Amino acid sequence: MAATIDTQNRPRIGLALSGGAARGIAHVGVLRALEENNIPIDAIAGASAGALVGGSYAAGLSSKELEKMASGFRWRHTARLSFSRLGLQSNARMEKYLRARLPVTRFEDLKIPFAAMVTDLRQGSLIVFRDQGDLPFAIRASACIPAIYVPIRDEQDRLLIDGGIVANLPISQTRALGADIVIAVDVNADGIHFFDYPKTALGVLAYTFIAVEHIVSNQERATADLQITPKVGHIRWDQTWRSKELIKAGYEAAIESIDKIKKLVEERSAAARAMETIVV
Repeated sequence: MAATIDTQNRPRIGLALSGGAARGIAHVGVLRALEENNIPIDAIAGASAGALVGGSYAAGLSSKELEKMASGFRWRHTARLSFSRLGLQSNARMEKYLRARLPVTRFEDLKIPFAAMVTDLRQGSLIVFRDQGDLPFAIRASACIPAIYVPIRDEQDRLLIDGGIVANLPISQTRALGADIVIAVDVNADGIHFFDYPKTALGVLAYTFIAVEHIVSNQERATADLQITPKVGHIRWDQTWRSKELIKAGYEAAIESIDKIKKLVEERSAAARAMETIVV
C-alpha cells in the first residue's frame, strides 16, 4: 500500500492545469495517479480544458468518474453550428452537459477551492472566476476557443473567450487559492508531432495558439514547484476518441513525479516544524 502523506501540519497542495482541448483529457490520468498515491489536492486552477477537468474534480467527481465521462465525450456534446459571424460554433451546450453530470454547480459548494481562467476579449485581460457564482458558465467561458466558438457575453456585457490566451498555466492563481506547493500540468509542453508544417488556415491557427500558449505559460512556468508534462504531442487537439491514450499518458507522467512530490511535501513540512520550534 502506498504511503500516506501526513495530514497534520502539511503544506497545501495545488494543481495548475493547462488548456489543450482534447489533450486536456490527460489531466484525468494525472488525477488518478495522485489519488492512488494518496496525494491530497487542496486547490485547483485551470484554463480551458484544464478548467473543465479541474472544475469537475473540484465539484466532487472522482478520477474514475471523470475517466468514464471522458471515454464517451465528443465535441458534438458541447457544441453546435452557429449562424454568428463571430465563430463557427456555439459551445452553449457545454453548460447543459455539465449541469447533468456535476454533483454541485455553484462555486460556493465545491469540495476543493477552484478558479477558472477566462479572457476578456475587448480588454485583453484575465478574468478569474472563483469563490462564488455558476460553475458550468465559468467552465464554458474558459473553454470558449476563439474563432471556433462564438464569444460569450456575460451580465456585465463583457465578451469572454478561452482563458488559455492570457493564463494557460495558472500557477499564481493556484497560489492565490492558498496552495503552498503548486504542481503545474502542461499538456501542450510536449509540442506538435503529428505534422511538421501547416498546410491549411486551420493549421496556421493551431500553430498560432500553441505559440501564444507557450509564451504565456513560460511567463509563469519557473514559479511552479514541480511540472508534469504528459507525452501527448502526437495527439491532435480534436481527437477526443483517444481518451485511453491520453489518460495513460497523464497517469504515466504523474507516476514518474510521485516520489518528487512526496519529498517536496516532507521538506516543506520539516521546514515548517523547524520554524515553529524557532518561534516557540
